[in-house]
Amino acid sequence: MLDGVSLDHLRILVAVVESGSFSAAGRRVGRAQSVVSQAIAGLEAQLGVTLFTRAARLPVLTPEGVALASRARDIVRAADTLKAEARAMAAGLEPELSVVIDVMFPMAALTDAIAAFAVAFPNTALQLQVEALGAAAQWVLDGRCRVGVMGSMPIVPPEFEQVRLMAVPMATVAAPGSPLAQHAGRLGPQELKGQVQLILTDRSALTAGRDFGVLGDTVWRLADIGAKHAFLRAGLGWGHMPLPMVEDDLRDGRLVRIQVDTGVVGDPMLEMKAVYRRDALPGPAGRWLIERLRQYPACEPTRAKGFS
Repeated sequence: MLDGVSLDHLRILVAVVESGSFSAAGRRVGRAQSVVSQAIAGLEAQLGVTLFTRAARLPVLTPEGVALASRARDIVRAADTLKAEARAMAAGLEPELSVVIDVMFPMAALTDAIAAFAVAFPNTALQLQVEALGAAAQWVLDGRCRVGVMGSMPIVPPEFEQVRLMAVPMATVAAPGSPLAQHAGRLGPQELKGQVQLILTDRSALTAGRDFGVLGDTVWRLADIGAKHAFLRAGLGWGHMPLPMVEDDLRDGRLVRIQVDTGVVGDPMLEMKAVYRRDALPGPAGRWLIERLRQYPACEPTRAKGFS
């Protein structure tokens, strides 16, 4: 009975589960909705179980469907990884490596790793892109970059493999003359009311309509972390920043720490991870770069849900 079950059947099942409908699954796998429906019906006949209840507008997994969909996802991912590994072996050393880096990643760690990369792989051209939030993931999802380093968007797309790199300490700061800097103790919604919070704009559709680390009722969105840094030092608002970027400002008094009521005990940490698509594994140069970035000391586990 099971001999008729193909990888294509399982891939369509996973697409329906992850996209939420037959029509969305069809767009994802490049098939008509009727073909997706027929494939699911055929899979149910082969397995001898009902995978979805169809009484509602959208398909809902049955208990049997929940269990088998999880197994199907594992099989599809294993098959994709197998094919990707074979392609990477056949391709050999990359002539070019494209990498996208989260703006929150410490630049000192990045420049050190890139300098070592240039020595280890002098014939591999490097393309480097710096993005924030969902845009870092989007470049990898779209295939424009083979490797990504992300952290400010806490959601990892299911298409990705991920490797933990380090946890970056965050600091919430304002200029010394800010009313918030004069306040003793933790700042709650009442104290933050009307005070401008500076956040980074997400230049992707991955997290459209969602904000991370936004606590104020007045928000200015900036596309560049350098601009955010300059606005903070100019007293134009308050915001979360990676501690390595503002350590000198804190030491020299250009910025001061403020304590906002985030529900997090102690300084929040932002976990950075290297990501790549399961169906497009990095080659030798990409794997080397990921391992080099992993060599930096790991901090304590992440306590923050994401910051912008």
